[in-house]
Amino acid sequence: MLKDFKPVLGILLRFIIIYLVLLFAYQFYLTTFKEQGLDPFSRMITRQVVFLQTLMGFPSALYDDVPKQQVWFHVRTRFVTRMVEGCNAISVMILFVSFIFAFYKGAKTFLFVTISLILLHIMNVLRITGLNIVCSDYPQYSKMSHDYVFPAIIYGSVVVLWLVWIKFFALKNENS
Repeated sequence: MLKDFKPVLGILLRFIIIYLVLLFAYQFYLTTFKEQGLDPFSRMITRQVVFLQTLMGFPSALYDDVPKQQVWFHVRTRFVTRMVEGCNAISVMILFVSFIFAFYKGAKTFLFVTISLILLHIMNVLRITGLNIVCSDYPQYSKMSHDYVFPAIIYGSVVVLWLVWIKFFALKNENS
């Protein structure tokens, strides 16, 4: 009976090991920069969001709050949102990468993960930009946008990429 479940258990074990290794590596990364406030990757995202917002006609600036490990977005005339570590989508990307590598298919796995992470990063920058614009111009929709609409964008992107991986790469030989 265990033979029947061996492939599933292998995939599950790979997923758990990869997820834990990436999670611990990320926690180590975060503790390395704890005294500096927000980590460098999150800071890079804030600069990209400010650039995009300004380009779109929403003049923006950043206010660094090191003790609280956050950066505030000042859009047009007021502070509208703050960027904390959880906004950088790294945790979502770790989950994504763990799932994809659980269904490892050689070199194409690395290529798919690289392209997908770039797409997820772009989606995250667009998500934060969109949230800042909503909070700036339509504050009555801020909570709904932050809690439901914009998380659905990043999680929806992950699900779509997972489905693409499973349909066109991981199960391709089995469906032929």
